[in-house]
Amino acid sequence: MPESVKITIDRGGTFCDVWASISDGREIIFKLLSVDPSSYKDALTEAVRRVLEFLTGQPVARGTLLDGSSIEWIRVGTTVATNALLERKGERFAFLTSRGFKDVCLIGNQTRPKLFDLNIRRPGVLYDKVVPISGRVTIEDYVLNPYPCNHDFSDTSLVTTASGDVVRIVEDLDEDDTRRQLGELKSAGYKSLGVCFVHSHIFPDHERMVAEIAREIGFDFVTISSDLSQQVKFVNRANSACADAYLARTVREFVDGFSGNFSVQPRRIEFMQSDGGLVSSSKFSGLKAILSGPAGGVVAIAKTCYDEKEGTPIIGFDMGGTSTDVSRFERSFEHVFDTTISGTTIAAPMLDVKTIAAGGGSILQWKNKMFVVGPESAGAHPGPACYRKGGPLTITDANLLLGRLVPEQFPSIFGPNANEALDTAVVTEEFQHLTIEINSDTGLSFTPEEVAAGFIQMADETMSRPIRNITEARGHALNSHNLVSFGGAGGQHACSIARNLGIPRIIIHKYSSILSAYGIGLASVVSDQSAAVSYTASAKTLPLILEKLATLRKQAEDDLIAQGIKLNLIQYENYASLRYEGSDTSISVLQPQDNDFVKAFVDQHRREFAFELAGRPVVVDTIRVRGTGNMDAAEVKESLFDELALISTRVFQLPVTALHRTFLDGVWKKIPRLYLSELEIGTRFAGPALILDATQTILIESGSIVSILKSHIVIDRPESERSSGEDCEVVNPVQLTMFSHRFMSIAEQMGHTLQRIAISTSIKERLDFSCAIFSPDGKLVANAPHVPVHLGSMQYAIQWQHEHWKGKLNPGDVLLTNHPETGGTHLPDLTVITPAFHAETKQIIFYVASRGHHTDIGGIGITSMAPDATELWQEGIAIKTMKLVSNGVFEEDSIRKVFLAVAELPGCSSTRRLNDNISDLKAQIAANQKGLKLISELCQSHSLPYVQFYMRSIQQNAELAIREYLKQVYARFNGRALQAIDYYDDGTPVVVKITIEPETGSAHFDFSGTGEETYSNMNAPPSITSSAIMYALRAMINSDIPLNEGCLAPIRITIPPSTVLNPSDAVAISGSTIASQRVTDLILKAFHACAASQGCANALGWGMGGKDADTGLVRPGWNYGESIGGGSGAGPGWHGTSGVHVHSTNTKITDPEIIEKRTPVLVRRFEIREGSGGVGEYKGGCGIVREIEARVDLKFSIVMWEGTFLWRTGGRKVSIGGMAVVNVKAGESIEINTPGGGGYGHLPQGAEVENRHDTRPTPTF
Repeated sequence: MPESVKITIDRGGTFCDVWASISDGREIIFKLLSVDPSSYKDALTEAVRRVLEFLTGQPVARGTLLDGSSIEWIRVGTTVATNALLERKGERFAFLTSRGFKDVCLIGNQTRPKLFDLNIRRPGVLYDKVVPISGRVTIEDYVLNPYPCNHDFSDTSLVTTASGDVVRIVEDLDEDDTRRQLGELKSAGYKSLGVCFVHSHIFPDHERMVAEIAREIGFDFVTISSDLSQQVKFVNRANSACADAYLARTVREFVDGFSGNFSVQPRRIEFMQSDGGLVSSSKFSGLKAILSGPAGGVVAIAKTCYDEKEGTPIIGFDMGGTSTDVSRFERSFEHVFDTTISGTTIAAPMLDVKTIAAGGGSILQWKNKMFVVGPESAGAHPGPACYRKGGPLTITDANLLLGRLVPEQFPSIFGPNANEALDTAVVTEEFQHLTIEINSDTGLSFTPEEVAAGFIQMADETMSRPIRNITEARGHALNSHNLVSFGGAGGQHACSIARNLGIPRIIIHKYSSILSAYGIGLASVVSDQSAAVSYTASAKTLPLILEKLATLRKQAEDDLIAQGIKLNLIQYENYASLRYEGSDTSISVLQPQDNDFVKAFVDQHRREFAFELAGRPVVVDTIRVRGTGNMDAAEVKESLFDELALISTRVFQLPVTALHRTFLDGVWKKIPRLYLSELEIGTRFAGPALILDATQTILIESGSIVSILKSHIVIDRPESERSSGEDCEVVNPVQLTMFSHRFMSIAEQMGHTLQRIAISTSIKERLDFSCAIFSPDGKLVANAPHVPVHLGSMQYAIQWQHEHWKGKLNPGDVLLTNHPETGGTHLPDLTVITPAFHAETKQIIFYVASRGHHTDIGGIGITSMAPDATELWQEGIAIKTMKLVSNGVFEEDSIRKVFLAVAELPGCSSTRRLNDNISDLKAQIAANQKGLKLISELCQSHSLPYVQFYMRSIQQNAELAIREYLKQVYARFNGRALQAIDYYDDGTPVVVKITIEPETGSAHFDFSGTGEETYSNMNAPPSITSSAIMYALRAMINSDIPLNEGCLAPIRITIPPSTVLNPSDAVAISGSTIASQRVTDLILKAFHACAASQGCANALGWGMGGKDADTGLVRPGWNYGESIGGGSGAGPGWHGTSGVHVHSTNTKITDPEIIEKRTPVLVRRFEIREGSGGVGEYKGGCGIVREIEARVDLKFSIVMWEGTFLWRTGGRKVSIGGMAVVNVKAGESIEINTPGGGGYGHLPQGAEVENRHDTRPTPTF
């Protein structure tokens, strides 16, 4: 019988990795360049050609059609779709969407990608043209409805969908108008379309009608969002439809081009999808092609390095040249259904892979007296310095200098003519120059080797952070995992990454350098079928769920059979996505044997989030069936752990071999240099050593035990010991940078914990919270960059509590505060503070705190942002200090009494969702406990004095960076004072004069001349101004300095009392976040940094219920609040950005489908407010138009500057200003017009000024 072959190819951005298996048991492994036009046209075809030459022993000429008759299958993973998306090289297409949402993809969730960028840059939209289409539905009932709802099905506009939801057809699709618009697009040359309508995941009819008309007209590619995803969230599905339409032709041409290179087709050609499954070439589409390469790596580690009997979960660590991918596997693949790629969030099932910009090519820099690794990369050209093309120093160069790479192992392919060896001399020279600079700045005496080792340590810490985020941040203990290292650079860092994380065992597969390609060969053909449902999980609805799962199972079966899979080879997994009623966070639950989805959900929820909501209904959102066809997958025959057990008692033996000079443990050592091919299976030995093969170098650290198995290298690490020789007198910049990363990582993990456990939309979905670490005296050490308005203000709260409770707190105490006198911003921001105590002395050794925005805390308003409040007591609970937890006991009765007491005040209601407030406070406590645990572990790894020394040192480092910057500002302005004035919309002036002391870099921010406090809620406590100063300084420095107390140490602030920026005790302050935008603009104006941004935060809320002001009766109710973006200011060399949050706010806006499901409103419009940006040489960004229609009688509140209108029945439009409470009848709507940003610089001479709605001042400086 003639020999046959199976081939897998992973086509990456630089290399194609190839693995092939011949029927006689031989294997073929090689790499080739993904693009080499001088040698071949197509890398995939070239790879197959080389395999066929090896198989047949006969030459196969390039350019001829290939005979695929001997090929059982070819399986391909490719970055062609990802690259087209990143490089914006997809197909020109038009996007059709619901009327009122033409800018849905541009605005997205309205957050800015980088918190401190004044020049805000978001990824552009993918479509060439957007066309709003008629046809609109909405959810008839709503989740928060306090009253029973009975539908009148005699109303023909009501439709019960397949999901069980009842929708109202608000507007029918106008087929004639749609046909006309599609005809115009076809005439304009468009061949591809993307379509997404609001609520199409449960009502796809309108999308399908549009697709049918489009295909009749002759469009080549039509993507409708309801075919891609049945998940709620309109914005993500819109992005998905656009991505699929954008990539459709690129992917199809790629597939057809490859298939067309055969005279006889292989028996099967399959492509890897981003969800870890294979699909036949005919079904491979644009969206499924994204991130298919990394998916192969996850499949490979799951199939080759995880043993279900042994049970230890694994972490995948795939380190390449420009980036590193990390993943986790335990029992089954972890899928995510919302993935952000190149700044765009799409809805599609994908394996959960986190990518960070750190790899062998990451550039090394010395900035602000700290070691900085990446995120910039040297890329392939010019590449690292050792590539002989004038490139910068990189991690690869550091490894080369330290002897962790062997130059002779590399081919002579470097230099301008690609014929030279690696250049070790230039690396040595560049590190010497860098060492001289570092020693000059610090007064220390580093060697070049110590500098290179310091950068390696920083790279390891950078790559460890995402691993912590997929394990510790989700409740998994790091030391209970094995680390699986692969990728070209992984072996050089595996031991140090594992040591950094406390992981005891490392596993490296023999194919680790091509493991993604090998994993594609281990994958199975998959069909993933899903459907949206809307059921309350119960015994009554279980038969409906099982019936729908059976329908999806049949669809998956038919799909797989159509792809050539035999029925007896198909396996199924049934899933349901469940959530607590009122929450937007779903958990995908595998169908349990007893079909008790609720119990499985509650158990999994408790495991992941550490709590359950007893008595709250559980809702089923989506059901899914994953059918798997295991035809001809490559086999993994035996467990590496069984093999390891057989040799675990063998005596260590180290073959006699060459020695290699390597810098390890702070000194140069001669360590064994071993070749993997020469090591016998069963060999065990202790490190240090270097293990080499044709494609990788593995560094074994001292004390580690290596076991050589048939297909794996297993490295067992010794237990980590506390660092010795810790110097608490002299700052080591390596340790300074490491602790800066570690403290920030702890604050981030506190934030992850809070988001996971919180129940409210405000914290869980909109991310309106911050977490931070503080020194023993209450000064800020690290604040994860969540909400900028919290940055400089939280330490005021901690310091006040520190002084107030000095000597009175005990272990197990947790404090709560929100009062402006005690460091609060506005009352809805509740701050939970937990002190940490020394085990023996019982002295406080540090604090952790979390601040979260609670949408309802009672008061006179429908939300906690009361526009008509004039005194503080009207705005809800105001707590200077109280023990939320006392001696470890949660004081639930006390805090409930505080919340409920608000209703006793004139005209005030207590919170409408007290249980949610309590749940969120418990989540904040849990976040603090996470911080305590992680800092305690850090103190165990080092020592408390050493950790506290670097707490102070990091503060001093930030202070030094600010002082240096202020000295530069002084020189730029020739010693002049910096001055600016701006005005609230009511005419109140805000004034600042900044004088800088040139010798020390100190500065005095004097706000004298600022107007008196107002009889409104637009007063801002001093902590707001401190936050604005810290944010503005960090944004203008435009460098990654630590965010802590040191940033404000050089600053003296003067704010006259009884002014809007330092009001008296009793005035209202809920609008202080809006006021903070003006203060930030004022400071940036004084520094001549850029034009003013929108100057507002645009708080909108609506709801019903509470205490009736006239009768005193309390009616059941609810509320919802949001903050709307606007335009950012232009600056020197850049235009402003439209429809984005600026400066002190950066919270997400809730998706319109979720809003309409939870509350009885219709989001009529959410678009860019064209013409609202300022004019100038560089234009300001435009604001947003947002129109919300009430479907029942509601109360709306607006806290912003001018720009709000009420649309009355009959079309009458009424201006209601910017600070208003309005009773809106069913059918009426509120229209919000947010401001644009200012223009920058003079208009070019003769330039025409377009007709604009408004203009912000144009700075000329």
